[in-house]
Amino acid sequence: MKVVYFAWLRERIQRPEEEIAFPSSVTTVREALTFLSGLGENYAYAFEKPEIIRAALDKKHVKPETLIAGAREIAFFPPMTGG
Repeated sequence: MKVVYFAWLRERIQRPEEEIAFPSSVTTVREALTFLSGLGENYAYAFEKPEIIRAALDKKHVKPETLIAGAREIAFFPPMTGG
């Protein structure tokens, strides 16, 4: 699955996107976050506060409990502020 990172997540992970083969045990957005945080120090730092990270599946905002099956892209981004 294509995984895209925005804003300071991109900076911490040091890449804008990548292809990840999630194991079959990863079925939700929340589980994907947990899996990614275990990929190394940069990922752990990026996802150290998973409760504030937002996600989109195939460009549609979703909740952490949303199933990822069938999605082609998952994007993660920090909370946004407006102005």
